[in-house]
Amino acid sequence: MVYHPPQKILERYAEVLVKFALNSGEGVKKGEVVLVQVPERAKPMLKALRKAILETGAHPIIQFLPDDFSREFYELAQNHHLEFFPDKYLKGLVDQIDHSIHIIAETNPKELEGIDPKKIMTRDKAYKKYKDWKVEKENQGKFTWTIALYGTEQTAKEAGISVEEYWEQIINACFLDHENPVNKWKDIFTEIERLKEKLNSMKILNLHVNGENVDLRVGIGEKRKWMGGSGRNIPSFELFISPDWRKTEGKIKFNQPLYRYGNLIKDIELEFKDGKVVSSKASQNEHVLKEMIASENADKIGEFSLTDSRMSRITKFMAETLFDENVGGEHGNTHIALGSAYKDSYPGDPAKVTKEEWEKLGYNDSVVHTDIISTEKRTVTATLEDGSQVIIYKDGKFTI
Repeated sequence: MVYHPPQKILERYAEVLVKFALNSGEGVKKGEVVLVQVPERAKPMLKALRKAILETGAHPIIQFLPDDFSREFYELAQNHHLEFFPDKYLKGLVDQIDHSIHIIAETNPKELEGIDPKKIMTRDKAYKKYKDWKVEKENQGKFTWTIALYGTEQTAKEAGISVEEYWEQIINACFLDHENPVNKWKDIFTEIERLKEKLNSMKILNLHVNGENVDLRVGIGEKRKWMGGSGRNIPSFELFISPDWRKTEGKIKFNQPLYRYGNLIKDIELEFKDGKVVSSKASQNEHVLKEMIASENADKIGEFSLTDSRMSRITKFMAETLFDENVGGEHGNTHIALGSAYKDSYPGDPAKVTKEEWEKLGYNDSVVHTDIISTEKRTVTATLEDGSQVIIYKDGKFTI
């Protein structure tokens, strides 16, 4: 029997996404247009989202996505199918919308296992303009987005727990057990804002992440700011920055598996030299990892992130990056993203920065943005502009 949580829970969930997460904590406004992308399995969530959007006076555009629909495309697609880009349709869509909500509801997390990863990368590359148009509009302050998770029996099985336990994690993580979860999220964002201000005031040159399976140096670079609490993802407890990719050195092993491109990749190890991945390993689906890294600029870092274990109520592996990159647990988590940087890590107006200036500052650009996570014990030490060193993160907690 298919499990759905109580409608009251879904309505609270929708309230958080529509009336808080979008517009960077302010919610949508009357007359705005919201693209809502929801898989077939999460239809009850679609109804809750449409209700919340209509209550604000905004306009929903619905994309109802069929389950288990991707594999056949890649099995049948010829090169001209993979490279096709519906530019007029997608440009018009981007021009029309003010916000987007995307719900993840996997019914087959390994749907594309065995598909040639080159096909998947070719398709992603073809759609890069669509991503770029949204980023450009976001940088102009005219577009916001958020992503959330709808629990399914299949994903719960991958995580090794029941679907009811899976939903308990979602409910706790998103504060849906509170009468007014929006107020609770505002409290969380207040603490994230305090940490951001402290980190941004420290004038950090580089970070040294050190632990049993990590010895990694991440150079921050000029004209950067720490981010978090934007409402992009629900839940989101992380503080992150898009560093200068050229200043990444060292090794890191990730103890959390990665579900990506319809495949499960395990025990990822990366080595960086002069800012690029020079060695990559995985115990499962290593060929998918290597094909991803072979994509243009996917061998460079686009994001470095830390989550404080005191904020996150996620205590279990969820087999979904959105939650796993925000897990609390004993040691919090560190994750890096290979691929594109977040341009709003720039402290000025990103809409005024040219492509040449982005390259000069070391902001990476790629069709790929893949978060890879470690929850092992580690210490993060910052070297400041005056040469002093300060431990900013230890035992899963910020120390500032």
